[in-house]
Amino acid sequence: MHWQPDTRFGDNMSFPVFADLELARRLERSEANAGARCVEARSRWSPEGGAEWREIAGTYAMFDGPASPITQTFGLGLFAEPTGVDLDRLENFFQERGAPVSHEVSPLAGLSVADFLSRRGYRPVEFTSVMYQPLRAVPDSACATNPRLGARLMQPGEEELWSEISARGWAAEHPELQEMLFSFGRLIAACQGSLAFFAHLDGEPVAAGVLWRHAGVALFGGACTIPEARKQGAQRALLEARMSVARSSGCDLAMMCAQPGSASQRNAERQGFRIAYTRIKWRLANPSEGG
Repeated sequence: MHWQPDTRFGDNMSFPVFADLELARRLERSEANAGARCVEARSRWSPEGGAEWREIAGTYAMFDGPASPITQTFGLGLFAEPTGVDLDRLENFFQERGAPVSHEVSPLAGLSVADFLSRRGYRPVEFTSVMYQPLRAVPDSACATNPRLGARLMQPGEEELWSEISARGWAAEHPELQEMLFSFGRLIAACQGSLAFFAHLDGEPVAAGVLWRHAGVALFGGACTIPEARKQGAQRALLEARMSVARSSGCDLAMMCAQPGSASQRNAERQGFRIAYTRIKWRLANPSEGG
């Protein structure tokens, strides 16, 4: 599949960009690519951990340690109809490494994939709203709304600061991720194709986010604000800064993911994103869980 930018709508391009199989393939491959780049960076950074990824029947299978959220697959059923042999290979990839077997599956893969997974002993364990919008020219309005705010790229040597801001932003909702988040800044800095951003209030960093670019898709991830600086526009500043960089890099489509009904989803919808589909994470049950 070769990506070509859609120029039919010019700088004011807006919907329609339909939530069809072609769009799902672009979005899911973009997120899979980001995960694969993280795995490669982890392998360079900590080769003793055995981080590795493979493509099996169009599906990206990624191992970043048994407890890592990156350890899963993307794209199952979108690029090829999975067979029993394909699932055997994917399951063996994780089980040989002592990791749970998890697949992020778009509904555009079809009911047959969900039925296949169910019959093999998989259970749904998570929903994700996958959102998108065509990239457009974005005015520098966040600073106009709050002149105390700004946003910028992380500079070399600021990896620890980015990790600290990210960990503080996420710790209240996800305290179990704090240790991982402190090390994530270095990983992001080592990942090919990623750009880390700060939002700052009165010159002090208060929010962090990441931009990934792949085949014309700009994936916005990891955005959070420290609790004491929330509701002042930091997330909007981060989003607009990343949109500007993505557009100048030739991307024509923006992507975000969030928990359904969450504040993150509402913020994304306020900024013009719409839901393409709700993705399901399927996990293979352990024998001890009763099949």
